[in-house]
Amino acid sequence: MAVRARLRVSETDAAVLAEVGLFLGALAAGDLAVRSQQGLEHGSQTWAVRKRELTEVSSARWAGSITKATHDQWALARRGQSAEMAWLRQQIASVQARLARRLGAKADKREGVPRGYGSRLEWHAKSRRLHALRARLTGAEADWAAGRVRVVRGGKKLTRVRHHLDQAGLSERAWRERWRAARMFLAADGESGKRLGNETIRVTAAGQLSVKLPATLVRLANAPHGRYVLDATVAFHHRGEEWRDRITANRAVAYRIHHDVARGRWYVTASWKRAPAPVLPLEAALAQGVVAVDMNDDHLAAWRLDIHGNPVGEPHRFFYDLAGSAQHRDAQIRHALTRVLHHTRATGARAIAIEDLDFTDGRCREKYGRNKRFRRLISRFPTAKLKARLVAMAAEQDIAIVAVDPAYTSRWGAQHWQQPLTTSNRKVSRHDAASIAIGRRALGHPIRRRTTPPHDDQRDRRGHRTAQARPETRRREEPRPRLPGPRTRSVPPGSGANAGDQRAQHRSEHAAEHGFWHQDSLPLSL
Repeated sequence: MAVRARLRVSETDAAVLAEVGLFLGALAAGDLAVRSQQGLEHGSQTWAVRKRELTEVSSARWAGSITKATHDQWALARRGQSAEMAWLRQQIASVQARLARRLGAKADKREGVPRGYGSRLEWHAKSRRLHALRARLTGAEADWAAGRVRVVRGGKKLTRVRHHLDQAGLSERAWRERWRAARMFLAADGESGKRLGNETIRVTAAGQLSVKLPATLVRLANAPHGRYVLDATVAFHHRGEEWRDRITANRAVAYRIHHDVARGRWYVTASWKRAPAPVLPLEAALAQGVVAVDMNDDHLAAWRLDIHGNPVGEPHRFFYDLAGSAQHRDAQIRHALTRVLHHTRATGARAIAIEDLDFTDGRCREKYGRNKRFRRLISRFPTAKLKARLVAMAAEQDIAIVAVDPAYTSRWGAQHWQQPLTTSNRKVSRHDAASIAIGRRALGHPIRRRTTPPHDDQRDRRGHRTAQARPETRRREEPRPRLPGPRTRSVPPGSGANAGDQRAQHRSEHAAEHGFWHQDSLPLSL
């Protein structure tokens, strides 16, 4: 859990924070360089040596925060190397499989055989790409075996902007200010049992913020015990009561101070770890029905279903725009999920059903070839981020998340639910129908609205339908329309002389057999 507040600092406070941040940032950069040089030889002894050296010029708590941040950054780089090697191996396998096929060969999904390349020129270009991928994999594996990582304090993106200042619209001085702000270090971990939950950066209930100065910068202190108290006060408007309860009980709260050069503002972020939310049993979570959500490129299609799998009320759509910067996309997703959670609480449901989507395999060029538009659509589809945010935000609202298999939800939902639910006053889209299929799968009901009847001459062998409604059951289905196809000679659904007469499905004289062979329709919930 993290909350942020603005610091309206004075010029003196800003100068002190900048000096402390740059000094600690230099220590963090040197510690990261030493840790990177150690590679796989790192251990508790080397860590103790690094921490002692940092303690002499700062303090034990600042040294602990710096070394912890260094370890986290090195571990993140190692995870990035592992992910890159896995991606390279997958790309190499895909290209090799397609190079082994003849030119223009079609794919076979059942056998798992990919299609061949379309031309000799494309085959030659992909063979060169294969050599480049193998060279990259060899270099990544060598770095992984030696424990080498490549990290940049301040960010690789900002580093590359230095060589393209004209395109970024920045001067060298403006870039230098952003670079210094990105490399500053003003973060302190919380400690349970200590006063206000943090001894290094402390914020009182009244909003007074003070910083424990490093030993080298004690001359800047304006309070006892080498502390600097800012003139600005802190007010956490979001979850302020929860933050105040923690500092009152002296529970751990971590703080981070950073400078936004573009806006000319200082911010402080308070973060703490919450207790894990209890996991509800599936039966208890679905006892009040479920709100099924179908994820799409520009909106979330949601529909409430009762415990029997029947859609209740009207479909709802929550739109978002994924164009623009990463911050804009993140805000759009957060806003859409907030509206979904509010809608779920308003309906009385305690669970949300979503698809367990993963487009990692479909984002490569070997999967969809030259269809760049579709690949870009899949690449920006926020599956992982949306699921992670939804799970975290739903835990705060005591709402359970049920993930289901996404296979054929859109196709079967449109086939069995789109047309029956469309009226003159309600337009049901394919995505709305897919949300019903997702919800029924989460509830354990089949997606089809009725089970398949036995053949004309196999009733004694196969028996009746597995699920069947009684004659007194209300809202039973009407006769099932005939689907177009080779056996029906492309007859449109619902047409034909005997389309609405179930007795006409028998080969013998159906008028005399109706009393013995009559089958009742199924309820909507089966």
